[in-house]
Amino acid sequence: MNIFSKKVAIIIGFTITLYVFWRCHKNAVTGKTSMTLIPENELIGMSEQEYQKFLKEHPPLPDSDPRVRNTREMGIRIQKAVEEYYASKKRSSDLAGYKWEYNVVDDPTVNAWCMPGGKVVVYTGILPITQNDDALAAVMGHEIAHAVGRHGNQRMSQALLANFGLSVLSAAMGQNPSLTSQLLLQSVGIGTQLGILKFSRNHETEADKMGLIFAAMAGYNPEAVIDFWKRMSAVGGQKPPEFVSTHPSDETRIRDLQNFMPEAKKYYRPRN
Repeated sequence: MNIFSKKVAIIIGFTITLYVFWRCHKNAVTGKTSMTLIPENELIGMSEQEYQKFLKEHPPLPDSDPRVRNTREMGIRIQKAVEEYYASKKRSSDLAGYKWEYNVVDDPTVNAWCMPGGKVVVYTGILPITQNDDALAAVMGHEIAHAVGRHGNQRMSQALLANFGLSVLSAAMGQNPSLTSQLLLQSVGIGTQLGILKFSRNHETEADKMGLIFAAMAGYNPEAVIDFWKRMSAVGGQKPPEFVSTHPSDETRIRDLQNFMPEAKKYYRPRN
């Protein structure tokens, strides 16, 4: 390689480094910094479209259903807790563009998810395992934590970068919307073929802790999460439910949550 080529390579490398650094996001709860190459407002826009498409294909339960009323009341409580927390950290801008929405679909799949922008779906299949509001709040807090922690953006960024590289990242998103749509759905756990977009164990552990803080701030007893995961372990069998298929082992998760419980309880404000 001649001197000119070396200089070009250095400049390119430096430019890529600056771009990746500029596109990093600092988690307001953990303080950790992660790569998010996709503008969050674009991701929220895509999420809105995909959410409406999902609800058209999977009609949600009616507003009159008590499970829907309970889930929405719980979601609003957690939403307010999240907004208050981010405001206290002077990070309300992280939630810009969020239009929270909560729906329940009648589906035996043991699952729940939250898209970027606060679009939540709970499947009826998980309700017999949560059994109570405190446990369901931990589940919803966990999924909301994935969204506000921008875990989906991180996984999509990794996948797009691995397949296309920075030089054609924008072109890939613009010219192949079906691909980015598929990656978005996979990144939040809709469908079974998650591929390389499975949340890492670090993401899952982070969402566990963040979600427990949010649920506790909303007035739900964080201790209920331990028995919930014991029940999840019991129903898992040889093929774990989709909700836990990418998560740490039940034993590891329960131990980590027990160790984190004193911190979560600092935020616990029982509901009136």
